[in-house]
Amino acid sequence: MPTELLYRDDAYLTEAAATVLAAGPEGVVLDRTPFYAQAGGQPGDAGWLRWEGGEMPVIKAVKGPEDSVLHLPAEGAALPPVGAAVTAVLDWGPRHRHMRMHTALHLLCSLIPGAGVTGGQIGADRSRLDFDLAAPPTKESLTEALNALVAADHPVGERWISEAELEANPSLVRTLSVQPPRGAGRIRLVRIGPEAAPVDLQPCGGTHVRRTGEIGRLEVTKLENKGKQNRRVYLVLAGE
Repeated sequence: MPTELLYRDDAYLTEAAATVLAAGPEGVVLDRTPFYAQAGGQPGDAGWLRWEGGEMPVIKAVKGPEDSVLHLPAEGAALPPVGAAVTAVLDWGPRHRHMRMHTALHLLCSLIPGAGVTGGQIGADRSRLDFDLAAPPTKESLTEALNALVAADHPVGERWISEAELEANPSLVRTLSVQPPRGAGRIRLVRIGPEAAPVDLQPCGGTHVRRTGEIGRLEVTKLENKGKQNRRVYLVLAGE
């Protein structure tokens, strides 16, 4: 049975009531969850499942079979009974940093138009994108441009399009290593900036902040040459 992904409707939901569908050492499946399951370079959320008389620390959420989410228990943790009513509670600090970082990587992508993204990783302390690019801009120019986009406090929104619409607009897909999941009939687009003239618009299933001003100051700390046409760009949340 698929797990209802509550973060798709509200990325700021920190806890939610749910029912346990399955429980074992391989993970606990709920009928609904605010936990993001690791995918697309964004780490899976950690937190807790709490029920009457018990609590299970969740070390990470990952994708399970048949569109379910597995909440991985800490070693030795008690498991909730199948059918139990639980409260799923996020460890909000790391999740919010991932949201800020993920939105920042979209901004970075917008500053290097035309270059495919060959890889990426979101972290609470440092994130990166790899570009199919002969030579990237300088660290200083990227840092300045990123912080200008943050300061502009652009709105971040989303809409859904059909798979046919995506096929008709292949330039929307920037990632060469990971393609948007198909088969459900629709694709989620994340937009930064106004609908009429977006700063960035591309398929994405992750979590993001509501406005770019929430990201805070950014710094591009390192550029690496990872091959003939592969340039890695690292960024951090500056001063944190």
